[in-house]
Amino acid sequence: MSDLGSGDDGMSGSKYNASNMERSSSRNDFESGKASSAVEQELATKMLQIQSKRFYLDVKQNRRGRFIKVAEIGADGRRSQIYLALSTAAEFRDHLSSFSDYYASLGPPNTDNLPEDGKLKSEMMIKDNRRYYLDLKENARGRFLRVSQTITRGGPRSQIALPAQGMIEFRDALTDLLEEFGANDAGFKGDLPEERHMKVDNKNFYFDIGQNNRGVYMRISEVKNNFRTSITIPEKCWLRFRDIFNDYCDKIKKSPDANTADNIVPSTANSLK
Repeated sequence: MSDLGSGDDGMSGSKYNASNMERSSSRNDFESGKASSAVEQELATKMLQIQSKRFYLDVKQNRRGRFIKVAEIGADGRRSQIYLALSTAAEFRDHLSSFSDYYASLGPPNTDNLPEDGKLKSEMMIKDNRRYYLDLKENARGRFLRVSQTITRGGPRSQIALPAQGMIEFRDALTDLLEEFGANDAGFKGDLPEERHMKVDNKNFYFDIGQNNRGVYMRISEVKNNFRTSITIPEKCWLRFRDIFNDYCDKIKKSPDANTADNIVPSTANSLK
């Protein structure tokens, strides 16, 4: 008997011919319907074939952090998708183990004695303003895990239906991604600071804040006569970098030859604060 669930609302099309729509949708859904100017990066992807369905697990990142987009594509091409912060994905993985153990303890399906609402076991996860409802269900076509995502301030309900026989495989794929990227949502949660600029004689110094899959960083560039040199400083060591810089500033100020240092070095140090 097939474990396909019913009512898997979604959109038709392949993973690739709707990439622009998905990119916009992931920002809107994951950020509670607010538009974002953040550049979205895809860090990794896995594809699972479970019965007649395909599931894509895409690790993505934008300025609000890392997350996993789970897309379900049915045999007829219909698409459903949900979004999980990495910390939520780790919680979901643990629930999958619990649901799998419970599923293994069940006897054969009995179509003459189905639960009234179809639910065999349920759990709920909460992340910020999002709620996730996990329901192991049974209908005439079999047993499946329905995962529904809702936003507390309103918005469309999105959901996927995972055949119960594929929960272990799905959990293992999720575990692989979490082992590689961790369960820390990471990412800077607000707007990155604007760039700063200073000019000293015929040199220009630029202080740019950016973000990649390793976190937030500062790039300091020196430009002179169209020649640029740069250094990149990870955010985790900014305070130490500032302390060292300030220490040099204090020592230079005490020097009898500090007539130019007061104009140059402190300005740069202040940019690091």
